[in-house]
Amino acid sequence: MGRHDTYDKLIFFCLSILLLHIPLKNADALACNWGTQASHPIPPNIVVKLLRDNGFNKVKLFEADPGALRALGKSGIQVMVGIPNDLLATMASTVTNAELWVQQNVSQYISKYGTDIRYVAVGNEPFLKTYKDRFVKSTYPALQNVQAALVKAGLGRQVKVTVPLNADVYESGDGLPSSGDFRSDIKTLMVSIVRFLADSVSPITFNIYPFLSLNADPNFPREYAFFPGSGGSGGGGAKPVVDGSISYTNVFDANFDTLVSALEKNGFDAEKVEIIVGEVGWPTDGDVNANTALAQRFNQGLLNRIVQGQGTPRRKTAPEVYVFSLVDEDAKSIDPGKFERHWGIFSYDGAVKYPLSLGNGRQLVPAKGVRYQAREWCVLSPQAAAGNGPNGATWTSSVEYACQLADCTSLGPGSSCAGLDSAANASYAFNMYFQKMDHRRGSCVFNNLGVVTKIDPSSGSCRFPIEIDTSRLRPRKNSGAGEGKWGTVVTAAMAVVWAVFY
Repeated sequence: MGRHDTYDKLIFFCLSILLLHIPLKNADALACNWGTQASHPIPPNIVVKLLRDNGFNKVKLFEADPGALRALGKSGIQVMVGIPNDLLATMASTVTNAELWVQQNVSQYISKYGTDIRYVAVGNEPFLKTYKDRFVKSTYPALQNVQAALVKAGLGRQVKVTVPLNADVYESGDGLPSSGDFRSDIKTLMVSIVRFLADSVSPITFNIYPFLSLNADPNFPREYAFFPGSGGSGGGGAKPVVDGSISYTNVFDANFDTLVSALEKNGFDAEKVEIIVGEVGWPTDGDVNANTALAQRFNQGLLNRIVQGQGTPRRKTAPEVYVFSLVDEDAKSIDPGKFERHWGIFSYDGAVKYPLSLGNGRQLVPAKGVRYQAREWCVLSPQAAAGNGPNGATWTSSVEYACQLADCTSLGPGSSCAGLDSAANASYAFNMYFQKMDHRRGSCVFNNLGVVTKIDPSSGSCRFPIEIDTSRLRPRKNSGAGEGKWGTVVTAAMAVVWAVFY
């Protein structure tokens, strides 16, 4: 009897340990985008722990980043890995190229590292009007070839393909969701892609940005950008858009249901089509409409919907939603605006920007274990600030130089550092360059205008950051068969394609 008691206790202990590592039910649906365009990225293992600590068990990568894919191995986090637009022509040219990419960036990580890759995103918003049809001819054949490559690799059931598309691929002539249809110039192509994905039991993916709707149109009703019950008047302050028997109180629902109408007009059952919202969020800096208060309001309303499994008026089935994004990225392009580098719900270092409830009483928690560079800042020297710069040197050229090479998107109207005077602006620019250059000797000179200080110059909402110490992050040798060789394969393949077809 005693032996059975001991055995039962052992079983109970093991089950208790397992249960501690199972995410809470409501947090189980949380997904987000992990962008890696940062000059000093958080180490991947710390990011993975940050995801797990906050209940995110699904993540989307914009490219097959080796460090991220290794760190995600055996983490319990499902992964969508992306193929950048610049590789679409290569993927479209031959199935062999797609097979090579799948082997190097999907099969290898599944078999060797236990990475739970569930989707391959073929391109990212390839039909944006600003691309001027650059990827229109290559996207669909690339999608077909990648799907064929997954099937050949024995992953056709485990890994699905999709194409993340911007919401501008569908439109409504009168602004009502019920009038939605695919954009006329790509309608035939869109129907083919949706049908191919449906036949492959794969999802369609669309990105929806209420922030961009608000930011692009000065007449856009501000409250219409937010969800009901997300703080303030929560969408109730805007005049509802009445579409037949439906009253829309927020642009997310109206936008999504425009897609639903487009699907139905082209013969699809929108309730049966798997739909993923690949990106949706709100930035916190770089623009008058980009701040922590509005981001908190929007994202809390969004998370409430996700946790509650809420659909839209025309589609009761809730879509899978990937929050955009996890952390800020200081190396991203600033097109269409400075806010592009500030979409994270966490700062560049994994610090919590603002409180968010994740359901079941859980709150955001920061990253743990991040190492920083020395506690030093580069600022404009007191003599220069007093107008006594050596040899009459001015600040303008030095500030411009610093901001060409470092991230100064927190400066300017509407940004978190908009209240700084000209001297403090120069200090901010100097420090951003100093941090990006890892405090190297000579990186705080600026024609003898700069000086290193150990006193934090941050003021009010304007934070003078200290960068992450990435000195220990070195490329691993022999870290997986074929890793790092794909760029060479792509280059060679492209050369052959151009020689034969052009």
